[in-house]
Amino acid sequence: MTDRHLDHLVYAVPDLLAGVEDFAARTGVRPVRGGSHPGGTANYLVRFGPTAYLEIIGPDPESEVRPRAFGLATLTEPRLAAWAVHPQDLDKTVELARERGYDPGDVQPLSRRTPSGELLEWRLTRREDPAAIRAVPFLIDWGTTTHPAATDLPRLGLVSFAAVHPDPGALRRDLAALDVTLDVTEGPEPGLRAVVDTPLGHVTLS
Repeated sequence: MTDRHLDHLVYAVPDLLAGVEDFAARTGVRPVRGGSHPGGTANYLVRFGPTAYLEIIGPDPESEVRPRAFGLATLTEPRLAAWAVHPQDLDKTVELARERGYDPGDVQPLSRRTPSGELLEWRLTRREDPAAIRAVPFLIDWGTTTHPAATDLPRLGLVSFAAVHPDPGALRRDLAALDVTLDVTEGPEPGLRAVVDTPLGHVTLS
């Protein structure tokens, strides 16, 4: 399990509406639409608590843009693709991580529109990484925007969250550069695995 910095987990699906229906059937909880991003993606959300949530992201059904984020351009089945942490000072954390030998990427602004038309804006780290699954988290700062998990979202429990990696030591060094902890075990390829507590029992997302 990660420490208190966990912001959200990213569950990527090739078909957003079908992915939401499948998630609702598996968990007994129906995610709430979050909104659309400029890059051709849209999301639905459930929360784990007041500062952490699960984002189900996929191609925006209302957009003609073909998204590339989180491997969506070639994705054929749902997967837990990435995760985010929210440090107290985003820019300082990036600077310190680089000094420690890990580059989180440049800090860039991003936004999305809620179904009601409200514009949500935040900053996050982005790096050119062709990996389909990113075991090292990206960093996010919501600024003055209300955190999504602080809104009226359906809630699930996060029982555990861990990573698999062919070089656990290297992954742990990158995580340490961000002052982040995560359970890591050795495996043939990078992977993320979360167990969530739902009305239908424990459900594994990987």
